[in-house]
Amino acid sequence: MTTDDHPFLSRVPPHAPAALLAQARGLPPPRVALVNAGAATPLQGLREACDAGLAEPILLGEPIKIHAAAERIGWDIRPFRLVAAPGESAAPRAAQLAVAGEADAIMKGQIHTSTFLKGLLPSAMGLRDKGATCGHVFHVTVPGSDRPLFLTDAALNVAPDLATRQACLAHAVRLAELTGTAQPHCGLLAPSEDVTAAVPCTGEAAAIAAWAKGALRQAVVEGPLALDLMLSRRAAEVKGVASRIAGRVDVILVPELNAGNALFKLMTLGMGACAGGVVMGARVPILLTSRGQGAPDRIASAALGAILAAEARSRRAAA
Repeated sequence: MTTDDHPFLSRVPPHAPAALLAQARGLPPPRVALVNAGAATPLQGLREACDAGLAEPILLGEPIKIHAAAERIGWDIRPFRLVAAPGESAAPRAAQLAVAGEADAIMKGQIHTSTFLKGLLPSAMGLRDKGATCGHVFHVTVPGSDRPLFLTDAALNVAPDLATRQACLAHAVRLAELTGTAQPHCGLLAPSEDVTAAVPCTGEAAAIAAWAKGALRQAVVEGPLALDLMLSRRAAEVKGVASRIAGRVDVILVPELNAGNALFKLMTLGMGACAGGVVMGARVPILLTSRGQGAPDRIASAALGAILAAEARSRRAAA
């Protein structure tokens, strides 16, 4: 890190959470299709996931670039399936593999998020069941603690309507439960706990909280709530706000992408947090991290993929 870096940036490197990795290692490794695999950083992340028993790689992209990137990191990729899919054809090709039952998860490589998702999520690709709503969830941990915070939606839905935010909350609650958080405490982010017509997200949060009482009975959902109340019981006491989740929040549902993306980047850049990211609501988990994130975040994403892929296999077997 150079001396020109901002003092608010963390000097502590992120680490993938041990508890999450331990849970995922006990499951069959999913076949993970890495989209645009011809770059060292995403390839190294998948390599470490593979070495940890969290993934069986399928490498999509331009073969020359993939082999060159593998050579740069010293990884022998000859045992793995390599699918020639140049440029923007890699994401649709990965979707085809997943629909055909040849891939259990899809991971973002060196590709812009919008290009990646546009190649996967159109209805014609068949990755989404009719009427299904996809949402992105970050599993965030900070150095020194394996306790996760689930943040949704910081990467996919730009200006979600009420139904989309309800689906995003349901996805986050499901992921929290699958990874060991019983009765997740969920906060619906807003500038204030007061419902104000001038701040529409406060009324939307109140509506979602009322909906959740019947739809998500396994969770404790409160909103609207400001961030300080979610994170600090003392803040709630000082402000005289009675809250079951103050200082104990597990899930934060943001009102729109700008807020979620800013929170995610503040946590990763300013706190040294590890953030594994996954898009839920498709037939297979879609492992989505920012291009600026490193191997620990991709390993955590792979662990989430293994857990969700195992659950999908169980549901198919029970059907």
